[in-house]
Amino acid sequence: MGSVRARLDLDSDELASASEWARRLGVSTESVELYRSSDVIDLHLDSFIWPRIIHYDLNRSHTGSPWGRRFAGQADVPRVVSAGVTGAMWSITTNPFRAADRRRDAFEINLAWIRSVLGATTDVSIVSTAAEYRRAREAGRHGAFISIQGANALSADDAAIDLAISGGVSRVTLVHLTNSRLGASSSPLSKFGRARGLTDFGRSMVERLDASRVIVDLAHISRPGFWDAVATHDASVPLMVTHTGVDAVRSHWRNVDDAQVRAISETGGCIGIMLEESFLGRSPVAVDVVVDHLEHLVRVGGEAVAAIGTDFDGMITPPVSLSRHAHLPRLVESMRGRGWGDERIRAVLGGNALRVIESVRG
Repeated sequence: MGSVRARLDLDSDELASASEWARRLGVSTESVELYRSSDVIDLHLDSFIWPRIIHYDLNRSHTGSPWGRRFAGQADVPRVVSAGVTGAMWSITTNPFRAADRRRDAFEINLAWIRSVLGATTDVSIVSTAAEYRRAREAGRHGAFISIQGANALSADDAAIDLAISGGVSRVTLVHLTNSRLGASSSPLSKFGRARGLTDFGRSMVERLDASRVIVDLAHISRPGFWDAVATHDASVPLMVTHTGVDAVRSHWRNVDDAQVRAISETGGCIGIMLEESFLGRSPVAVDVVVDHLEHLVRVGGEAVAAIGTDFDGMITPPVSLSRHAHLPRLVESMRGRGWGDERIRAVLGGNALRVIESVRG
């Protein structure tokens, strides 16, 4: 793994050749070719944080960051596209400290901003449905779904919700790292509220999102809040947990337990395994540990529930061997090594995510 430590990113020439890509990653050419021929959909990409904080240019190919593989510099549009990521949910993450009366204006600015950034290159199409994604892929473009992390961005008034719906937002993560008007976070930062669930306003938000065919994401929510959302949610509409680990593999406040896995599966939804080391296992985390999480999802919830939601650039520290999208063929190699068939692997890479998007959004 020394070459990966020396240079995390692969250049465009290396990625253009399946054999060279495979050589650099230490995997078989067959694994790279299976990856390249699949829908690859990242359910949670948080890179839009960094243009807002440090004016990070998402449309320029970067060669890492001052923090190495940590926190930032993990993804940008050129590297996402060259790594064969055919679609992703690009997130607008809510500032929890912004005054409620300023949230709508801030969200309106950020929605226009992210659409401007993602719409500035012919390599990307902004999409909000599975049909639009497929048209983008046929045209050789990355399909960028816009999402919100922290529905308190919309909690000031109905106009903010209307703006999100009309602006093509495809998914809303109800809560983030702090408690809000909607309910409690699973974070230890909200230790005085983790026993709480959704508020009446939180329940009404779930109902409004369901009615508007916006995907409800239960990442980050407290366990009581999770079950409140499941009880409130339209049972005919799939739910998501876009970026998490599973508690049975790594016991952690951020991870979902088996009952939660089954609940998401029963709605026809999916769960994205994220790439934060501390949620996955003891450092250093190997590729096989990530597949342990995926395999547990399959064992408990069935093949249709497992997906990928990296959380790249979401202030995470990913495993060194999976610290870029260009490293994802290593997951394919590990899954193939366990005897997984091509169809299951394609489902994990993007097929399950696409099925849920199509079921909710068309």
